[in-house]
Amino acid sequence: MSTAPEHPPDERPPLTERATVRLHLVGTALVVGVGVAVVALVGSALFGDVTAAVDTTFALGSLVFGFGLLGWSGAVALGRGIEAMQDHLDTRTGWTEPDARRAMTRILGFGLGVMVGTMLVGSVVFGSIF
Repeated sequence: MSTAPEHPPDERPPLTERATVRLHLVGTALVVGVGVAVVALVGSALFGDVTAAVDTTFALGSLVFGFGLLGWSGAVALGRGIEAMQDHLDTRTGWTEPDARRAMTRILGFGLGVMVGTMLVGSVVFGSIF
């Protein structure tokens, strides 16, 4: 099993740069998730039951969030072993642990965005109705 490469302190990017990249990764997925939730809820409010639409949209967002969280933790726990297995079998798929974590972080951010968007639109809709 391989270990994470140790970079000398002078080769590592600054902490603010690393944090900015991570916030951009999650933030863009979160914004897209909020947009999808708003469009879905406004569309369903025009044609159907608002309460059921809010419940369903939030449940789907939490399902996506949970999948992303489970996938991220699986990539962290098993990533190096999968990389070593692929090197040993010479599969050349190009799958890496950092890529898997990045993909799962995007999925996690999207699910979080859907949940946040659902809460915002649900609060505005129910706030104006009641």
